[in-house]
Amino acid sequence: MQRYMKSAMPYRDVPTPVQRRASRELFATHPLADADTWARVILELWSGATYREERYAAIELLSDRRYRPFRTLERLPLYERLIVEGAWWDLVDGIATRLLGELLRADPAAMSRAMRTWARDANLWKRRSAILCQIGFKTDTDLRLLYACIEPNLADPDFFIRKAIGWALRQYAWSDPKEVKRYVREKGSALSTLSRREALKNI
Repeated sequence: MQRYMKSAMPYRDVPTPVQRRASRELFATHPLADADTWARVILELWSGATYREERYAAIELLSDRRYRPFRTLERLPLYERLIVEGAWWDLVDGIATRLLGELLRADPAAMSRAMRTWARDANLWKRRSAILCQIGFKTDTDLRLLYACIEPNLADPDFFIRKAIGWALRQYAWSDPKEVKRYVREKGSALSTLSRREALKNI
């Protein structure tokens, strides 16, 4: 797993379902009283991790349903830190696709501005996250925001950016395949072969 994930941290070889169950049981036994304590414990787990599963546990605590009221726009810098320091899809994509989307639904104006800025950031994982933040929105997708996050990245040769573009378009195609076909046709060769193939995969 360490070789496959290109991880500097070793693994304890705990299967994902077991790790998630253990995390849920631990969090239920030790509830956290307030948002600042919750954020502090997440960062202690994250920063003190010596095995990758400990970082997974930090993300599980971040995502835990009991703490949904704590996940406000004020916590966007926490998400940003985990994305930048995580810097790999297994640590980034859950935050990008679930938690950024949750904030976007709750505060669309502020989050749209933030994601447009992230889409032009030097850090590729912030850019990937901005592209993916509406995964699962279906007909609620803000197309202007989606395209505003994709288009500054069309020329990027990085696999993870090209894959994200294709993934985001493919997910929206479940709701509006004609629009995705139109967009792919309009962008032509500006879209990488990978992005185009992924976008049209289910059409």
